[in-house]
Amino acid sequence: MTSTFPEISPAASAGAAHAAPARGGPLTRLWHGRAEDARWVRPAFLGLLAVTAALYLWNLSASGYANSFYSAAVQAGGESWKAFFFGSLDAANAITVDKPPAALWPMALSVRLFGLGSWQILVPEVLMGVATVAVLYAAVRRRFGAGAGLIAGVVLALTPVAALMFRFNNPDALLALLMTVAVYCVLRALEQDRGAAKWLVWAGVAFGFAFLAKTLQAFLILPPLALVYGVCAPGGIGRRIGRLALAGLAMLVSAGWWVALVELWPASSRPYVGGSQNNSFLELTFGYNGLGRINGNETGSVGGGGGGMGGGRWGETGVLRMFNDSVGGQISWLLPAALILLVAGLVVTWRAPRTDTARAAFLVWGGSLLITLAVFSFMAGIFHEYYTVALAPYLAALVGMGAAVLWEERTRLLASAALAVTVAVTAWWGWTLLGRTPDWLPWLRWTVLVAGAVAALGLLCVGRADRRLGLGVAGLGLAAGLAGPLAYTLATVDAGHQGSIVTAGPAGGAMGGRGPGGGGGMRLFEGGGFPGGGQGGRMPGGADGGQGGQLPGGPGGGQGGQAGQGGGPMPNGQGQPQGQMPGGTPLQGMTRGGGPGGGGGGMGGLLNGAGVGTEAKDALLKDADSYTWVAAAVGAQNAASYQLATEKPVMAIGGFNGSDPSPTLAQFQQYVADGKIHYFIGSGESGGTGEDGGGRMGGGGGPGGDSEISTWVAETFEKLTVGNATFYDLTARK
Repeated sequence: MTSTFPEISPAASAGAAHAAPARGGPLTRLWHGRAEDARWVRPAFLGLLAVTAALYLWNLSASGYANSFYSAAVQAGGESWKAFFFGSLDAANAITVDKPPAALWPMALSVRLFGLGSWQILVPEVLMGVATVAVLYAAVRRRFGAGAGLIAGVVLALTPVAALMFRFNNPDALLALLMTVAVYCVLRALEQDRGAAKWLVWAGVAFGFAFLAKTLQAFLILPPLALVYGVCAPGGIGRRIGRLALAGLAMLVSAGWWVALVELWPASSRPYVGGSQNNSFLELTFGYNGLGRINGNETGSVGGGGGGMGGGRWGETGVLRMFNDSVGGQISWLLPAALILLVAGLVVTWRAPRTDTARAAFLVWGGSLLITLAVFSFMAGIFHEYYTVALAPYLAALVGMGAAVLWEERTRLLASAALAVTVAVTAWWGWTLLGRTPDWLPWLRWTVLVAGAVAALGLLCVGRADRRLGLGVAGLGLAAGLAGPLAYTLATVDAGHQGSIVTAGPAGGAMGGRGPGGGGGMRLFEGGGFPGGGQGGRMPGGADGGQGGQLPGGPGGGQGGQAGQGGGPMPNGQGQPQGQMPGGTPLQGMTRGGGPGGGGGGMGGLLNGAGVGTEAKDALLKDADSYTWVAAAVGAQNAASYQLATEKPVMAIGGFNGSDPSPTLAQFQQYVADGKIHYFIGSGESGGTGEDGGGRMGGGGGPGGDSEISTWVAETFEKLTVGNATFYDLTARK
């Protein structure tokens, strides 16, 4: 196809004949936008942001503290600036989260300003989602017009996994925002010779802080962006290379300042680096959070290092991974369309000059999509469905850009055919995905298929002849493509999400999250996975949770959360939200169980945390100011639930999985001798099976591992039953 694609400017695409006044007050300028904009452009953009904000804020508090692992660190950062800086799990700075702390900082500042609560933690994430939509719109609109920008923004806002993660407190929301900002800055640098260095420096800064949000994942899209700039940017090759070097320096400084401080800080006066085995952030970066995610050798991860077995624990790898039952409903609704439109856009712009910004945009967004797709599809280590939110901005941009390009070329048969094929394939794939939840809105499935078929035929037949009729059938095709993700997004925002493994979409859908080793649907850990695996708690509408399976490194697993207690069943196998719901009463115990180290819910409770009863909370708060830590518990999720309920430091033995060698047995014994810890929390409310050995995650195993600490505690101190909880009073020896 020979390109006749014109230089699309905002003025041309918006319709300068209907431009808004060039002058006016601030409110007038805010509403009407730039003088060359049509009157509908700025109101449509502001409306998109307002609807996105309202959608993401809807029912927000239903998620409570969401992922209590990060919420506990946010609470600690709101109390202690040292905990804020390091990303500590508790204000007494025993151990950090297993990521750098940048994603925690906005939430911790919100908690410091407004107090601890669900909205205070999650509203910053919503604002990141709205900002990502705004930046994406601006990036696409500059070259392809307001219509393309609006389509891209709508696609992003309605991607189910985006609606999930921009209402959740994992690091992925900030990562997606900063990656979109980085692409925007690179695109700005590609537009000009003078001033390009400034934009590349800002891109480097965005990459640096993205690294401080989720380490090496931030650098996935660096190769295509650097390559495209080096080849397609204006100016001489020497200047281009020099500017890239300057951007690299900016990235190194913006990420390296924190890393250098942590590595140079005396280990004795800072918290242990969670997720590492040697108290080193560099080890964490290149091991557990780096190459281990690719090859599966993740020492300290769920079940320990597994080498090539990682792909088996975290689902099948391969080119179709993003389309399978587990992941497809999260991200792939318009993924086929994005890939088709990427090819079409490159074909249309193929003969353009080297510095053509339209082709460069397709290469930048397309390269970012493809390299992230490849890594996610073949990584053998820990993989969760919600990681795919990183794909959403790239996918959405390609849909908006590709639709604009083919619409401009629609008088050509191949262009109109490409539009028709895109709509038809999207409708068919939506029909397929909706078919995986056959009992949920069955009428929608066939509506999508029929509307998509009609729109595809219309684009092929009448779109080339009549502009108004073509716009109508194009709108029908867009509606057909967005109907499925819209329905999944509405189902997502209408439900609360807690725990460490969350998925978007309707409850009980076949696209729900899988735990390690698979397990169908949205029933977390149901029917196996680990050796001896039993059933985890069911989703709303299911039966009571069964017993969790035995986990490597520890005794039998804890029981799954029992549905119907504490306000009803919660998503992902949890009997109720973790900890104390903001503004509400403390939650009652999930299950009853045995000894120290026990966990509840899926995977021995270390992924889902624990419920905290009134009696347990009162016991922890009694004389709380006399201790550095009111309690210690194996695993960060268990500790986090008690910390959020009391807002007092609780030591997480072994970090997230209970497998980090912190503290050692000797260190823990010294803390106890110094009177710094009041209680050791056994299983009780958080599940467990044995008299003194509950479903402990990770197992530690070596010297100072949580198994040694648990055994020493059980042999040395008095065991108490506090409500449904099992405590050991570390001030009362047997």
